[in-house]
Amino acid sequence: MLSDLALGIDFGTSGARAIALNPTHQIVAESRHVFTPSQVSNPTAWRSVLYQLIQAIPQRNRISRIAINGTSATVLLCDAKQNPLTPALLYNDTRARSALTQVEHFAPTGSATLSATSSLTKALWWFGSLEVAVRSQVSQLAHQADWLAAQLHGQAPESDYHNALKLGYDVHKCAYPDWLLALPIAPWLPVVNEPGRAIAPISPTIATELSLSKTCLICAGTTDSIAAFLASGATQPGEGVTSLGSTLVLKLLSQRSIDDSTFGVYSHKLGDLWLAGGASNTGGAVLKRFFSSEQIADLSAQIDPAAPCQLNYYPLNCPGERFPINDPDYLPRLDPRPAEDKDFLQGLLAAIARIEAEGYQKLFELGGPAVTRIYTAGGGAKNERWRSLRQQKIGKPVTAAAQTEAAYGTALLAMDGLTAFKRTKSSPR
Repeated sequence: MLSDLALGIDFGTSGARAIALNPTHQIVAESRHVFTPSQVSNPTAWRSVLYQLIQAIPQRNRISRIAINGTSATVLLCDAKQNPLTPALLYNDTRARSALTQVEHFAPTGSATLSATSSLTKALWWFGSLEVAVRSQVSQLAHQADWLAAQLHGQAPESDYHNALKLGYDVHKCAYPDWLLALPIAPWLPVVNEPGRAIAPISPTIATELSLSKTCLICAGTTDSIAAFLASGATQPGEGVTSLGSTLVLKLLSQRSIDDSTFGVYSHKLGDLWLAGGASNTGGAVLKRFFSSEQIADLSAQIDPAAPCQLNYYPLNCPGERFPINDPDYLPRLDPRPAEDKDFLQGLLAAIARIEAEGYQKLFELGGPAVTRIYTAGGGAKNERWRSLRQQKIGKPVTAAAQTEAAYGTALLAMDGLTAFKRTKSSPR
């Protein structure tokens, strides 16, 4: 029986999607599921959705490798048989904020753990708040992608160094640091792999239940944002991916790590390269405050990108900016508003383009490479007039990403590992 397909599964904020690729990276099948409110943080529901997504792939008996991405810092605790002992704490859940002071005491300056929503903050909060009887049953902490992969291979959940970054894993040394191993939650720490590395074959029982090949390998996954980057087509230092969603998110491939907690910039290891990221509070949410999607499309068609724009906006919905300016009190600039809506929209689009250009310049100032090409993801990627405005501001080619689905990037990861980001190319294990 031919086993030549790779399956990538994306568990996002509002739903999940699976994409199967053939060896030439063409999509041969896909499936999706929209979460109900009760499923969003329910691991048992995630498992049901996972199995449904796989069973909806007609060619699933040809799948040779599977990888899963999940939202960064979405975690749960499980026992030795992988049974959840807690509801999942989602990526944006701040109920563990009281444990942040403990993290600040141990973690080094600039650590990605220094957040009220980090995996480590949540782990320490659980350690201090769980009843002793429950805590005694804990085998380990698992990220969303880790736990879901374990539902397929049947062994203890193993992680990847993208998900483990906010747990305190040292991606430079590829090991847990001594300060983390000295904490009381150290016994909960999962094994960490390179993303895309094969963890184990699928459980024979699950293979039969889901009509999968018993030789199918379950691979270490990644986070949803890294998966979306992998889908873009960017592989060379200096190439960046801009996500034009509710906010403006920049990611830049670099030969060195770029980290500056002042601007919320930190880097993920990507093979032999590094992926640095920064996020501004400007973006599509500000546009939606003034215009519907239909109005944006209609008015954009009326914009002449070559026409000069004298408006000097800084589009924010409320005071406060993170990147490329770090000022919690930074004020929006949205006046004056021209009489013509198309001129107002052009001013907003041009301002966001300027902030994007300043963001890549900031990454350069922090030690990254000069940007050479930008791939665009998110809802704004379809706006051709905006693309022209952005290309003018940045002065480098700006194109739509080859693919925008995180599941596609995760399928690439399952098939090829991180070989595209290694100086010496080798096949994933």
